[in-house]
Amino acid sequence: METPRNILLIDDEEDFLETTSRRLRRRDFEVRTATRCAEALPEVSAGWPDVVVLDVMLPDVSGLECLLQIKQAAPHLPVVMLTGHASLHASIEGLEDGASDYCLKPIELGELVEKIIIAYNDAHELR
Repeated sequence: METPRNILLIDDEEDFLETTSRRLRRRDFEVRTATRCAEALPEVSAGWPDVVVLDVMLPDVSGLECLLQIKQAAPHLPVVMLTGHASLHASIEGLEDGASDYCLKPIELGELVEKIIIAYNDAHELR
């Protein structure tokens, strides 16, 4: 299995972004963060991230709308959706709209890293 290098975290919770990005960097990932979809889209359009980790709740648009915008800009980019709210409807909709996986927060870092690696490898197998 190959390991992605560049992870884009999109979440409106500053503490989550800070803690998770620091812990991912310790595992040798390059990490950039955004608190809004509009901040993240230039990174996606530039082709920087290997994987996006996207929260369902964002201040500018819903995570599901952001997922659609990401997939429009980069159809093959793997996106792992996160939420602090258990929502079967949102998870099904996200997966139907192209999300690679869906996780509930809080999530252990090891589990998140595993989902990132699996999403990355699954996306590259489909190409």
